[in-house]
Amino acid sequence: MISNTIDQEIKKAMLAKDQAQLRGLRAIKAALLLAKTEKGSAEEITEDTEIKILQKLIKQRKESSDIYKQQGRADLAQVEDEEIDVIGQFLPKQLEKAEVEELISKIISAAGASSMKDMGRVIGLANKQLAGKADSKLIAEIVKSQLA
Repeated sequence: MISNTIDQEIKKAMLAKDQAQLRGLRAIKAALLLAKTEKGSAEEITEDTEIKILQKLIKQRKESSDIYKQQGRADLAQVEDEEIDVIGQFLPKQLEKAEVEELISKIISAAGASSMKDMGRVIGLANKQLAGKADSKLIAEIVKSQLA
């Protein structure tokens, strides 16, 4: 579980006085604690849920970084990019675009999809199968191009 290693990593970052690492780790810990206490449930969150939370954190930071870059605030964009790198360490290795294209073409043929009408169903299947391994925006683009 990711949450178990976060505390140890926070201690290491504090000892090393690595502020960028510490910021990212604290963001992860806060998001996981929030998810754990959300809805009043005392149960542990699953590893899949943890991965979804981390992907959401990365997506938020990418959006912020893009906005900062558009506004000419490279200093703030760098902070967001550093946190993206830290959070990304705890995600499974992302697949290359060619690998995703190959897997999606298999999903399309297995589902018997042939037109854009099947796009939603194929994207749903692909997101389930590739959860945590590929960006959902990339999946949607590839499905759209292969069904077109």
